[in-house]
Amino acid sequence: MKTSLKEFAHQAAEVTLDQIPCFMPAKVTAIQAEADLSQRMAALGLREQSVIQVLRHASFGGPVQVRVGTTEIIMRLKDARQIHLTTL
Repeated sequence: MKTSLKEFAHQAAEVTLDQIPCFMPAKVTAIQAEADLSQRMAALGLREQSVIQVLRHASFGGPVQVRVGTTEIIMRLKDARQIHLTTL
Protein backbone atom coordinates (compact mmCIF):
# COMPACT_ATOMS: atom_id res chain seq x y z
CA MET A 1 0.00 0.00 0.00
CA LYS A 2 1.46 3.35 -1.05
CA THR A 3 1.57 6.25 1.36
CA SER A 4 0.12 9.54 0.17
CA LEU A 5 2.28 12.67 0.27
CA LYS A 6 0.19 14.16 3.11
CA GLU A 7 0.46 10.99 5.18
CA PHE A 8 4.19 10.75 4.56
CA ALA A 9 4.80 14.39 5.54
CA HIS A 10 2.83 13.87 8.72
CA GLN A 11 4.62 10.62 9.65
CA ALA A 12 8.23 11.45 8.83
CA ALA A 13 9.97 14.52 10.16
CA GLU A 14 13.48 13.44 9.13
CA VAL A 15 14.27 10.88 6.44
CA THR A 16 17.03 10.00 4.02
CA LEU A 17 16.84 10.85 0.34
CA ASP A 18 16.10 7.27 -0.72
CA GLN A 19 12.95 7.23 1.46
CA ILE A 20 11.20 10.39 0.27
CA PRO A 21 8.37 10.09 -2.27
CA CYS A 22 8.57 11.72 -5.68
CA PHE A 23 7.66 15.40 -6.01
CA MET A 24 7.67 16.11 -2.26
CA PRO A 25 9.84 19.15 -1.46
CA ALA A 26 12.35 18.67 1.35
CA LYS A 27 15.27 20.53 2.89
CA VAL A 28 18.72 18.95 3.30
CA THR A 29 19.67 18.80 6.99
CA ALA A 30 22.92 16.82 6.74
CA ILE A 31 25.17 15.08 4.25
CA GLN A 32 27.11 12.23 5.83
CA ALA A 33 29.29 11.33 2.87
CA GLU A 34 33.04 11.21 2.39
CA ALA A 35 34.77 14.53 1.62
CA ASP A 36 35.11 13.88 -2.13
CA LEU A 37 31.44 13.04 -2.57
CA SER A 38 30.33 15.96 -0.38
CA GLN A 39 32.43 18.38 -2.48
CA ARG A 40 31.00 16.98 -5.71
CA MET A 41 27.45 17.35 -4.39
CA ALA A 42 28.16 20.90 -3.18
CA ALA A 43 29.48 21.82 -6.63
CA LEU A 44 26.13 20.69 -8.08
CA GLY A 45 24.21 22.77 -5.52
CA LEU A 46 23.34 19.97 -3.10
CA ARG A 47 24.30 21.42 0.30
CA GLU A 48 22.79 21.67 3.76
CA GLN A 49 19.68 23.90 3.74
CA SER A 50 19.12 23.28 -0.01
CA VAL A 51 15.54 22.55 -1.03
CA ILE A 52 15.31 19.45 -3.19
CA GLN A 53 12.67 17.38 -4.94
CA VAL A 54 12.90 13.74 -5.98
CA LEU A 55 11.81 13.33 -9.60
CA ARG A 56 12.19 9.59 -10.03
CA HIS A 57 13.13 6.39 -8.20
CA ALA A 58 14.49 3.73 -10.55
CA SER A 59 13.24 0.18 -10.16
CA PHE A 60 15.10 -2.59 -8.38
CA GLY A 61 17.33 -0.39 -6.24
CA GLY A 62 18.54 1.77 -9.11
CA PRO A 63 19.50 5.44 -8.99
CA VAL A 64 17.43 8.38 -7.76
CA GLN A 65 16.87 11.50 -9.88
CA VAL A 66 16.77 14.73 -7.84
CA ARG A 67 16.17 18.40 -8.68
CA VAL A 68 18.13 21.04 -6.76
CA GLY A 69 17.19 24.50 -8.02
CA THR A 70 17.47 24.17 -11.80
CA THR A 71 19.98 21.32 -11.67
CA GLU A 72 18.97 17.68 -12.01
CA ILE A 73 21.23 15.06 -10.43
CA ILE A 74 21.10 11.28 -10.77
CA MET A 75 22.79 9.47 -7.89
CA ARG A 76 23.27 5.95 -6.66
CA LEU A 77 20.94 4.67 -3.97
CA LYS A 78 23.98 4.14 -1.72
CA ASP A 79 24.80 7.87 -1.93
CA ALA A 80 21.15 8.92 -1.49
CA ARG A 81 21.07 7.09 1.86
CA GLN A 82 23.76 9.46 3.16
CA ILE A 83 21.66 12.60 2.64
CA HIS A 84 19.28 13.47 5.47
CA LEU A 85 16.20 15.60 4.83
CA THR A 86 13.31 17.18 6.61
CA THR A 87 9.99 17.44 4.80
CA LEU A 88 8.49 20.86 4.12
